[in-house]
Amino acid sequence: MSASNHAAAFALPATDADGRKNLVGLSRDELEAEMLSVGLEKFRARQLWHWIYHRGATDFAVMTTLAKPVREKLAESYAVARPTVVRDLKSVDGTRKWLLRMPDGQEVESVHIPEEDRGTLCVSSQVGCTLTCRFCHTGTQRLVRNLDASEIVAQVMLARDALGEWPAPPDGRMISNIVMMGMGEPLFNYENVAKALKIVMDGDGISISKRRITLSTSGVVPAMKRCGEELNVNLAVSLHAVTDELRDIIMPINRKYPLKELMDACRNYPGLNNARRITFEYVMLKGVNDSPADARALVKLLEGIPSKINLIPFNPWPGAPYERSTDRAIQVFGDIVNNAGYASPVRTTRGEDIMAACGQLKSASVRLSAADRAAIEKVLAEKDAALAG
Repeated sequence: MSASNHAAAFALPATDADGRKNLVGLSRDELEAEMLSVGLEKFRARQLWHWIYHRGATDFAVMTTLAKPVREKLAESYAVARPTVVRDLKSVDGTRKWLLRMPDGQEVESVHIPEEDRGTLCVSSQVGCTLTCRFCHTGTQRLVRNLDASEIVAQVMLARDALGEWPAPPDGRMISNIVMMGMGEPLFNYENVAKALKIVMDGDGISISKRRITLSTSGVVPAMKRCGEELNVNLAVSLHAVTDELRDIIMPINRKYPLKELMDACRNYPGLNNARRITFEYVMLKGVNDSPADARALVKLLEGIPSKINLIPFNPWPGAPYERSTDRAIQVFGDIVNNAGYASPVRTTRGEDIMAACGQLKSASVRLSAADRAAIEKVLAEKDAALAG
């Protein structure tokens, strides 16, 4: 089933069990239209925007700039909803992972990674994933459906709830950066992702700058230019191989959008310059893509593209078909790339003890039986066939 058919078949309910519509995820224009539809003035939308996205309010009763009759009227028809936290895990390194249940029972994961100078929230865009990247745990799941804008924004809002970020923290934000690197391929859910990010970037609300937002794609070439033109956020590209032959195997999307097309799209990404580079993500797989020859080929492949390369030690998960490259192999690889003039930091593995590291996100983390393994292989084969079609 295609992503669009999945979205239609498993669409989020329009209202909650009490018949109330969620205001989270509505654009300013949509919020104004809702106010008019219940006989309220358009300016109420501005007031609600402030309470929902600047103050983090979830109860109309606390919205004291609205008259009591207005608050009561809103409470009859609307909600300001959050996902349900099924599991809240904290790593020894401070990384925090939330397993979130949406109103229809579907689950996704979000991860907060605290650092000395920033705090990054990794946000999901789909339940499951369309793709079958062989090194990624999420890729072993079927795509269930796209998340809508409310569910994407709500991940940010819930994390701010948990970290006490409303309306503004006293000592600097613990969530200063957003990365669309969670479950799913953001550019296969572009409309909802774009709508959500515009809300996150709005200066009268959550107000996270586009310069602090990064969207990661596996290489959905047709949507990359539009993303740059409309959102102008930072772009990260999951590369992981320097030849079509290898990338076809570990990232089957390459069969649809091969490296030449992908590199051309990167060179033409709107706003690209030496001060605003594309980040290429490169997971280090032992004996697969980590040789000095691979490093030299990577340098040649990226020639002319203002780039930064994130070298990512592979994060194992139950049933994974690969092993992590040795520290020595990663160092040699990085030195070659760095000496060619490309920054090539090695990403510090974070949250590995709670399965929150890059490539590990999945709504269940379990040991695989033979039946589980066979089921995964079936899912991968079906997804590969759908992508080829």
